[in-house]
Amino acid sequence: MNDQKKQTPAPAGYSRVCPYLMVADIEKSLLFLAEVMEGEVTEKLTAADGSIRHAEIQIGDCTIMLGKAQPGYPTESMTYVFVWDVDAVFEKALQNGAVSIMKPDNRFYGYREGGFKDPSGHQWWIAQVVKNVSKEEMERLAANGFSSQS
Repeated sequence: MNDQKKQTPAPAGYSRVCPYLMVADIEKSLLFLAEVMEGEVTEKLTAADGSIRHAEIQIGDCTIMLGKAQPGYPTESMTYVFVWDVDAVFEKALQNGAVSIMKPDNRFYGYREGGFKDPSGHQWWIAQVVKNVSKEEMERLAANGFSSQS
């Protein structure tokens, strides 16, 4: 393996891929993510008028960037996050203004997943591993129409 593959072009504290969400209200989104996803705000950049124009929040080992939505920048996206307790995070999201997309459910590939739309319109899909399913088993289940794990 060459040295370049061992290193990362990302600065310290960042992964190579960072979601960047455009939102109408950065402060509201930060509060939502801090409460629901147990995120830690790591950066806020404000304009002369005091409004937040850019912010970053650390969720686990991922930095998520937030920008002020403006004409020409879409505000809807989908983010997939692994959590320790899907049901607890899902309920906390709904209590904080999210709208259910899919109630938590066990999936054929061994994850318990749920989805919700946050107050800014972004979709969050949360998952916890409940069973290790081999690639071969997933392929078999997929070929049989995803019908069961047996």
